Amino acid sequence: MAWMLALLPHLAQADEGGPKGLWKNVDDVSRQPRALTRITEVNGVLLGRIEKVFPGPAEDYNPQRDQCEGANKGAPVIGLTTQSGLQKDGDQYTDGEILDSDNGKVYRSKVHLLEGGGKLSARGHIGVPVLGRSQT
Repeated sequence: MAWMLALLPHLAQADEGGPKGLWKNVDDVSRQPRALTRITEVNGVLLGRIEKVFPGPAEDYNPQRDQCEGANKGAPVIGLTTQSGLQKDGDQYTDGEILDSDNGKVYRSKVHLLEGGGKLSARGHIGVPVLGRSQT
């Protein structure tokens, strides 16, 4: 799940008691910051949008996502909704979707906080969660 799942791991600032806040996202491979994603809650549902990107030397500051479909086709990365529909279910948020903007695919997802809210674990999958991928 390329860099959209990589957009969740490290906390920059979060509200107490949940994943709402501004999250610093670190690439799995390079361990370099990739973006800041703001997670908000609207009517009990979490929504994540990219606020800032940290491009590599050969990357565009705000590339467009031509591989996405629908309203996201050709959209700039900054402002792109990457997580949606997540609803609280006990100590996790489930029944959501996460966008992999590298390939334009949308996956079912669930997230939960780790280490007292210092990290966020996300799992994206197609079909059953067992066949998905998690990232912390």
